Amino acid sequence: MRETEKILKALANHRRLSIAKYLNKVGSASVGEIAGEIKLSFKATSKHLGIMRAADILDREQINLTMIYSLNKPLNPILKTTLSTL
Repeated sequence: MRETEKILKALANHRRLSIAKYLNKVGSASVGEIAGEIKLSFKATSKHLGIMRAADILDREQINLTMIYSLNKPLNPILKTTLSTL
């Protein structure tokens, strides 16, 4: 139950829903690419990504100085259902 609450709280924001939708479409992207897509500052985007990562929705990989984010696979059933409605 606690995990479900954490995921739902992380998704209870239109910016984070936009991030999830975008990453579902493209697979993976850098913070800068995500920020450009959702039209938000780098700093604010990083904060949203941190919240999503804490809820175990996202995975990240560092390539040189760039952080690349993607949705955790397999998709959590809650996230999968949410993405199917967007």
